[in-house]
Amino acid sequence: MPDSLLRRDYFDEAAKFNRSMEYRSQGEKLNFIPSGLTPLQTATRDGEDKSVGYSSSVTRMTSFGRRMTPRSPDSKTIEGSQDSDEEGTELAHEDEHVDYDPDSRIQGSSSLLPFRVENGNSAQDQNFSAANGKARAGMDLGGNRKVNVALDFHEDSINTEEEEVRKMLRECLDLRNRYVFREAVAPWMKESAAENGTSVVKTDPFYFEAVPATTHCFRMEDGVAHVYANENDTVDLFPVASATTFFTDMHHLLRIMSTGNVRSACHHRLRFLEEKFRLHLLVNADKEFLAQKSAPHRDFYNIRKVDTHVHHSACMNQKHLLRFIESKLRKEPDEVVIFRDGKYMTLKEVFESLDLTGYDLNVDLLDVHADKSTFHRFDKFNLKYNPCGQSRLREIFLKQDNLIQGRFLAEVTKEVLSDLEASKYQMAEYRVSIYGRKQSEWDQLASWFVNYAIYSDNAIWLIQLPRLYNVYKQMGTVKSFQNILDNVFIPLFEVTINPCSHPQLHVFLMQVVGFDIVDDESKPERHPTKHMPKPAEWTNEFNPAYSYYAYYCYANLFTLNKLRESKGLPTIKFRPHCGEAGDIDHLAAGFLLSNNISHGINLRKSPVLQYLYYLAQIGLAMSPLSNNSLFLDYHRNPFLMFFQRGLNVSLSSDDPLQIHLTKEALVEEYSVAAKVWKLSSCDLCEIVRNSVYQSGFSHKAKLHWLGSKYFLRGSEGNDIHKTNVPDIRIAFRHKTWKEEMLYVYSGKASFPKEVEY
Repeated sequence: MPDSLLRRDYFDEAAKFNRSMEYRSQGEKLNFIPSGLTPLQTATRDGEDKSVGYSSSVTRMTSFGRRMTPRSPDSKTIEGSQDSDEEGTELAHEDEHVDYDPDSRIQGSSSLLPFRVENGNSAQDQNFSAANGKARAGMDLGGNRKVNVALDFHEDSINTEEEEVRKMLRECLDLRNRYVFREAVAPWMKESAAENGTSVVKTDPFYFEAVPATTHCFRMEDGVAHVYANENDTVDLFPVASATTFFTDMHHLLRIMSTGNVRSACHHRLRFLEEKFRLHLLVNADKEFLAQKSAPHRDFYNIRKVDTHVHHSACMNQKHLLRFIESKLRKEPDEVVIFRDGKYMTLKEVFESLDLTGYDLNVDLLDVHADKSTFHRFDKFNLKYNPCGQSRLREIFLKQDNLIQGRFLAEVTKEVLSDLEASKYQMAEYRVSIYGRKQSEWDQLASWFVNYAIYSDNAIWLIQLPRLYNVYKQMGTVKSFQNILDNVFIPLFEVTINPCSHPQLHVFLMQVVGFDIVDDESKPERHPTKHMPKPAEWTNEFNPAYSYYAYYCYANLFTLNKLRESKGLPTIKFRPHCGEAGDIDHLAAGFLLSNNISHGINLRKSPVLQYLYYLAQIGLAMSPLSNNSLFLDYHRNPFLMFFQRGLNVSLSSDDPLQIHLTKEALVEEYSVAAKVWKLSSCDLCEIVRNSVYQSGFSHKAKLHWLGSKYFLRGSEGNDIHKTNVPDIRIAFRHKTWKEEMLYVYSGKASFPKEVEY
């Protein structure tokens, strides 16, 4: 029909409408469209007329996967839908909706993390339904009669397909909640009860207090340690999900990730989050800057920042290592440092055998810095750990299990820790290796820490397990994968049950906060099935898949942590390298099992996993400069996108020896990111705040660094005088996350007041 005819008909019928006011009192639909056309539904307000057919600027079409206006759970489908138009219904929703405040649906603290599903009978739901009931009955919230308010929030916009998407996302989140280890009592609750108002006295970190052994016993069964109350007991005290259950659940997660409608929905939600953040900056960037100006004695330089991912063997920069080598060559040339080719050699003789002198050394000759040749060559990158390309120099200076018991490495470590303490505001979480070749590795590492008094208030430690089963199998060091699990976990259970059996290890574990698995993820691997061989049956020369390593490390850590928690000992979180390269199922396993992960850049390839990592707020310790040398050019790194969308990201240095040029590697990382991506001071401080939350530092330290209420969610837990992050930013992040959770749980989710731990 021509537009002119439509306009003429419209005004003619509008005149009829003005002469027929009785239609208002009767609440009948207005339908003056000429015969032969589908009638359009028109919604009216008091004193205002609107026709849907001529208000295209506000018409909203239903689109799967995009942001929808939340609906009341008790809304009904409009009867006689064959006589109504979808566009008209949607416009009525836009024009006549009752404001939906997600916060009004939030209940009190929940024991389930990060949320719990509520039934529809809560007081808030009843009030909300009552308001909608009045609206549908033609009444406004003040009780006044209204004519025809089309407030059908539920079925019209949320179709069956979208509800199925939400259901699958909820299943994924519930799966994670069933696997991830969380302590029964929050750290802030334990320490508050322990202190009870008394002052805390700083103790000697190397003092061993004899703790009586308990009657617990454990047995390795099918690759997982099972703990019993005593030798005669048959009841497993801390049961954990079996390998078959885990691989079944992981494959279920992978199927959901590959479903087209779920991918589309998650992609749209992530795009929406990104645009929402940009809009927030347009509106509030100046306010955030003014708030930061008003915080005295706080800026980016003097807020606590944690390097959440750095390898201990590469914790110094190349110039630092060069000066240390020159110093030792000058001061201790006659120190016997290595046994090679059937004889003992001094440091001077080692350099003479390499035809080198202290004067010849420079950073280029040292050749430990990553360059173009290491891109997509993890093997060449690992060779950069060898100063001057010589493995003997690595053994002398960067190993703790050598002829001099790691004295040189201990000394350079103390220098690095001294630099950290001098900076005051920089902290680090260093990874040290346990290879699983023999059980004595633990005692050797612990004695190195205790004998050389390796400790700093600015540093804590994680254990990393290189995934090198195939190498050890070819060497004949191990016969099956079970040997590696025995060598790694049996000493940990022994020292937990009876600390006197490994006193130095007991002291060292007080500084250990996490467990990591590392190696080149880009290597091809066989995809696991739900019926995988047991570790004792894994005797071939192929390396097990990443998820196979991840499950057995997780399962043993889960049991170990339950045992340590029952004895009042600190627990060890699972924080693996994950998603730097390789298949997407690495990230799926990480989603189910880990507390935090390192890298995670492959999340850019899976919108479903990326959205799930956002909803679960899993920490990502990202290292763009390291990725730039190995797998991904800096300008293609997804860090900025992740940050804008609200993922829990922090920056870390990874390998200062190979990557960075200055002695403040973490500040260098932030500096490059700020310049390349034009990050504001507020952005930098928010990332720094994330790093402290992700770290394993103690509750007492976080109280001092973040504020006395840091464990509360939202702006209530933020102290701008400690973090230099404005409440506006924290409130925006928290509100946005709550809205997404309400979206996934169809408005029936409530949240605890406290953060995850």
